[in-house]
Amino acid sequence: MLTGEATEVLESWFLTSSERGNDFSALDRRRPDGLAWSTGNKVETLVHGGTYFRRLVEAIRGLEEGDRLFFTDWRGDPDQRLTDDPDSEIGAVLAAAARRGVMVKGLLWRSHMDRLGFSAKENRHLGVLVNAAGGEVLLDQRVRLGGSHHQKLIVIRHVERSERDVAFVGGIDLCHSRRDDADHHGDTQHQTMAQVYGARPPWHDAQLAVQGPAVGDLEFCFRERWDDRGRLSRDPAGILHDLLRHTHRKASILPDMAADPPVCGTHAVQVLRTYARRRGGYPFAPHGERSVARGFRKAIGRARRLIYIEDQFLWSTEVAKIFAAALVASPSLHLIAVVPRFFDQASTLTLRPNQLGREQAVGVLLDAGGDRVAIYDIENVAGVPVYVHAKVSVIDDVWASVGSDNFNRRSWSHDSEISCAVIDDERDGREPLDPAGLGDSARKFARDLRLQLWREHLGRADGDDRGLLDPAEAVATFRDAAQALERWHLDGARGERPPGRLRPHPRIQPSRTTRLWAEPFYRTVYDPDARSPEMRRLGEW
Repeated sequence: MLTGEATEVLESWFLTSSERGNDFSALDRRRPDGLAWSTGNKVETLVHGGTYFRRLVEAIRGLEEGDRLFFTDWRGDPDQRLTDDPDSEIGAVLAAAARRGVMVKGLLWRSHMDRLGFSAKENRHLGVLVNAAGGEVLLDQRVRLGGSHHQKLIVIRHVERSERDVAFVGGIDLCHSRRDDADHHGDTQHQTMAQVYGARPPWHDAQLAVQGPAVGDLEFCFRERWDDRGRLSRDPAGILHDLLRHTHRKASILPDMAADPPVCGTHAVQVLRTYARRRGGYPFAPHGERSVARGFRKAIGRARRLIYIEDQFLWSTEVAKIFAAALVASPSLHLIAVVPRFFDQASTLTLRPNQLGREQAVGVLLDAGGDRVAIYDIENVAGVPVYVHAKVSVIDDVWASVGSDNFNRRSWSHDSEISCAVIDDERDGREPLDPAGLGDSARKFARDLRLQLWREHLGRADGDDRGLLDPAEAVATFRDAAQALERWHLDGARGERPPGRLRPHPRIQPSRTTRLWAEPFYRTVYDPDARSPEMRRLGEW
């Protein structure tokens, strides 16, 4: 049972039920206390796809007859190996579970065509393979026009021993390129990316392993999508394709949900989501839900010393303005962001709009915070850029979030997203005890997550946290390491390579001609805004 002081701290950071802005979902009404979060959880951050996939295959292979596995995903490649074992392909592992009598239910985004760089064929093949074994995987196109289901979630429930129940949520899809590790040599099964990333593109990502009552919240989110009786596809060509291939197009009725797993840790978890306003509406969010945006806006508004983010995109001036307001309000606040040095695709129609979107957002941040804002990217020890796909945020070593959402309008209003914000009830005993000075105290989960990521980027051994605890000193340590590596590159890579993988992220200056065509393309295709005109006018989410 949390003390009144502990609950007050959580209310200062987390959204209340009314602040979520979606009265149609029962997610926040399912607990007797009516709180919009759960407590008593155990959360672990699984940094890198290789780490996550090893944990995942162990969890799936431990399932027995009558147990349940529910998942949602943006892309699934049936032949993606979860380990070096040839028998660890995700399609085969899920199919084997279904044949053992495990209830396997999945929702894969009904993707745009492969010729456009998406994954329609791969998602269909994964569904066919699992369904042939007795599972039920559906292709789900219940999204806004041009949108996607971007959630990456797996929920594992045991008919007995509920203490073993676990949910995995974050940024890692069940597909090629994701199985990398801290050395960042890339996945042997890789997607085609811009040539600058090499033959095996290095990939940086993160997923959470959640145990405790929050597993029930995450299963409830899956069930809301599964129970949506809207048509899985409204595309005539897709419907015809399903009919010709006898693709299953209607979800079965799920059995009653089991009680939430027991309390097992010190972590409070709030599930945040994005659902768009779409034709027909989601029954659980007929006007959409933007609790990802609202959750970040509330947490960012409480920041005083250090916001650390890792993000695939970091674009959209509308999102950047929320950070900018916090930077202006708190002169002691620093923002550090780690992003990809290059975008994953290099065609003109992809590259220029993306570059423009990021440049505009970075400009807003720098105008507000000046040298208190620093943008970096990372490379492996061979000098190959690492593609940052992670969606991680840590604020003042108190509040942390890992999920599927990026810092852009698409993730905050248009596509479906899911993330978990975490606040640890356990204080961190290292100085500074309360870096923000608000009485919240540094928390062990958030600080450990930031330090784990920073040690990797700085090339340090576990436990080597010199100069990383105090925010001002940490910012300088990060900056000095990046500048040293940048000077080494500018000097022709002569002499011993400095430690670490950080480099300052370069700015660009798009030409006037590029701006004329790339900006409307960026705003309509790459970063659409699904908010109502009134919400846009008021700057609301």
